[in-house]
Amino acid sequence: MIVRHDDHPNLLEFRHPLIRDKLTRARDEATPSGEFRRLINEIAGLMTFEICADLPLAEVEINTPLEAMVGARLEGPVTLVPILRAGLGMTDGILQLLPEARVGHIGLYRDEVALEPVPYYCKLPERSSEGTVLVVDPMVATGGSAAHALTMLKQQGCDNVKLVCIVAAPAGVATLLEHHPDVPVFCATLDRELDDKGYILPGLGDAGDRLFGTT
Repeated sequence: MIVRHDDHPNLLEFRHPLIRDKLTRARDEATPSGEFRRLINEIAGLMTFEICADLPLAEVEINTPLEAMVGARLEGPVTLVPILRAGLGMTDGILQLLPEARVGHIGLYRDEVALEPVPYYCKLPERSSEGTVLVVDPMVATGGSAAHALTMLKQQGCDNVKLVCIVAAPAGVATLLEHHPDVPVFCATLDRELDDKGYILPGLGDAGDRLFGTT
């Protein structure tokens, strides 16, 4: 089940029991890196079904082993764009369901003093602007990095963009609504708030460090 928030018209939150179970396991500080990585990918994969529910289809003629028929295939290309580095932790889970998707990368890191995004890399497949673009990042805290990534994509002509995250904070969702009201934000959960360092509470810690076993 997915719901749209009255206070956040750009936000769609999942309420599926499997997602809630896996998210609780991922939040647990005792969960080791390998299991955390698996859980994040599984959550991303489960979310993909609903996120892709409105992808356009085109009729195609095929031959089954018994007869000819008219079927359906995705009409346009789908581009998956993880925000480095933590976004890589969701990529495999989505590609299991969309193996034909192209993958681009946007590199941003957060200045821990100013809490502002700093871009350092952007590489997109050709024709990214012709289809749906899924931007993925496990955490939307202040929303600065996600908003900056969306701006970069729109500058490349991408106008059909969706943002996919695991955990979001109200402040980050509000930032995205202010700067990109046309972009839907899909999240596994909307958490309570940010602490004074810009981390999500209750959150799940630093997603990048937990995914890759760094500190």
